[in-house]
Amino acid sequence: MLENIDEEENLAKMQAGELYYCFTPQLVAARQRCSRATRKLNNADELTRRQIAEIWKEITNDSRPLPPPGANDAEEDAVLHEYPWIEPPMRLDYGINVKVGSNVFINHNCVMIDTSPITIGSRTLFGPNVHVYSGGHPTDPEVRNGTLGPEFGKPVSIGEDCWIGGNVTILPGDVPPYHVVAGNPARIIRKLQPKTESG
Repeated sequence: MLENIDEEENLAKMQAGELYYCFTPQLVAARQRCSRATRKLNNADELTRRQIAEIWKEITNDSRPLPPPGANDAEEDAVLHEYPWIEPPMRLDYGINVKVGSNVFINHNCVMIDTSPITIGSRTLFGPNVHVYSGGHPTDPEVRNGTLGPEFGKPVSIGEDCWIGGNVTILPGDVPPYHVVAGNPARIIRKLQPKTESG
């Protein structure tokens, strides 16, 4: 049963996108850690840009120190560009598998099932109620076996300068840079043409 599973081998399978068991003590504890951190975000009143960054570091288990504070709100936003703007509430499974680029905005009610890596490119914007699912389950019910069976994950990669519309559900795979995405499951609506400077 689950108590006989080698935790390190199980974690390695999870990270490799192979079938693994998510209800082992190690992974339950990892989800509980992330849940405690997201509750800080979700239960807070008004948060400063720095407070959001501090909580994001806790959610993602990032030990790097924050840069020194800016002299005003604009400078503070500039020095904290590596940390997303977040409108709570939001939910994540582990937090440690989510990587965001610079100047990312995540609107309220975002859910990320980060069984496998979820990468969000710089300057990408999420509308409200965006769900990103990197996890999946076997379709065979005997293999799936409720909470006693295995699951798997596959990476999700969202490129730079994307606009993810409200109520979008993104499944494993890629969203190329400079694209607008809508729907459930997500589909590409159109490619954005960046303005180029003419001499």
